[in-house]
Amino acid sequence: MTEQIIFYLLAIAITAFSIMAVTSKRIVRSATYLLFVLLATAGLYMLLGYYFLFAVQISVYAGGIMVLFIMAIFLTHKPGKNVSVRRGWRIGSSLLLSVAGLLLCGDIILNNVIGIYQFIENEKLTMQQIGTAMLGTGKQQYLLSFEMMSILLLACIVGAILIARKTKTEKNEPNETKL
Repeated sequence: MTEQIIFYLLAIAITAFSIMAVTSKRIVRSATYLLFVLLATAGLYMLLGYYFLFAVQISVYAGGIMVLFIMAIFLTHKPGKNVSVRRGWRIGSSLLLSVAGLLLCGDIILNNVIGIYQFIENEKLTMQQIGTAMLGTGKQQYLLSFEMMSILLLACIVGAILIARKTKTEKNEPNETKL
């Protein structure tokens, strides 16, 4: 009974902070709400007994990735400035794309999770099997997604550095023409 109450509290926290992260007009607050989402997700891992994933969630995502996000925000935006609100057809198209993405994710989860639960019920997973699944190149293995995320994060860092460098040179040398 206690586990169910904790689960529902974490689920409510994840839902509420996710909505607040998306709807907040201040970008630093959005990043802070995202941090709370990541911490509540770590709480779910702890509740399920996945201590390794709990530690990874806290150290990698809530620690490293959020520091990267905050650094990118401070390098590219004025953190106290409000984000402009767009109205019109963009809201409708965003809602339509969100529903389509939700349906696609739901389909993927329903088609893949059933097979994973059957595999878990039949035998106990070892760390070696988890490592092979995460870093393998076969079907239902995730090396490519890890590599794509590393390339995406590298591109974000390089882009933030270029934008920060460009704004710094624009402030220091306003009268020179740029090539």
